[in-house]
Amino acid sequence: MNRDNEFKEILKNRLTEKRYIHSLNVADSARMLARLYGYDDEDIAYTAGLIHDCCKDTPAGLQLSYMLENGVELSEYEIDVAKLYHSICGSVFIKKEFGIDNQDIINAVRYHTTGRKNMSLLEKIIFIADFISEERDYNGVEIMREKAVKSLDEAIVEGLSFTIKDLIDRGLIVHPDTLDAYNDAIRNLLRCK
Repeated sequence: MNRDNEFKEILKNRLTEKRYIHSLNVADSARMLARLYGYDDEDIAYTAGLIHDCCKDTPAGLQLSYMLENGVELSEYEIDVAKLYHSICGSVFIKKEFGIDNQDIINAVRYHTTGRKNMSLLEKIIFIADFISEERDYNGVEIMREKAVKSLDEAIVEGLSFTIKDLIDRGLIVHPDTLDAYNDAIRNLLRCK
């Protein structure tokens, strides 16, 4: 049974209007990418995109408390970077509060911010859908959209290059999963040559 309308009602109350619109747009982008790359269930991709930011507008302290109360062990990198909380917290929240037991959806929510080595097709789809959603207007978004319809791995390299450079320029921590995701995507591209 598809529960997207139920999730939309919950998200309307949990998120700002801007974040809610972003979630709808990511869901649409995820469905488009699922169709393009032959993911076996476009509805699952849509749902994962819809709920990926379910904890984004929850204050960091509440996210941290929720994760700790639910037995999440955070790495030193994750504890130090509150911006990463929402994806980790969201993966717990959708399992506990939404009753989602599809591990691929849980992982797609969990790793949509950092990426990781050996991402599943759904994880890649949600990771890229978040970069290319309709309302995004950052410098380079059109290049990202072009790469997204050409190759998920090319889009991942583009997105992670942007992210890693931005984090380094601002003197911020780069999560090891992000570096692993970048290296993995580069390796995948090299194998295709």
